[in-house]
Amino acid sequence: MSGATDVAAMLAGLRVHARPGEYVFVTGTDPGLVGHAEASVREDEGLCCVLRREYADAMGLDYGFVAAWLTLEVHSALEAVGLTARVAAALAAQGIACNVLAGFHHDHLLVPAPRRDDALAALRVLARERDR
Repeated sequence: MSGATDVAAMLAGLRVHARPGEYVFVTGTDPGLVGHAEASVREDEGLCCVLRREYADAMGLDYGFVAAWLTLEVHSALEAVGLTARVAAALAAQGIACNVLAGFHHDHLLVPAPRRDDALAALRVLARERDR
């Protein structure tokens, strides 16, 4: 099943879902982290996991960046060009950091938790301005 590749079409149908809670990035070697991870990446430096903040706190794990998790509810093809750039530019214009995770069906954005509502507003504007 392939996703959309036309940026204008993707933006026309763009909806954003905010997951409840807060999320943090942690690194470590504990194999148990993966079982609690919402996402993970194996880097040369070690395993990086995105966890729910409450789990990281309960486990006494160190983290810095506290994020809100936003999901772009448009099925973009993995080879699609431009959606991530347009989203990142819209958020950057508002001074909002954005860490992108690409899944098979959706792109996911981890933005600073205190800027969650600002990010949602910026993405609503982007969807309305899709033809620019």
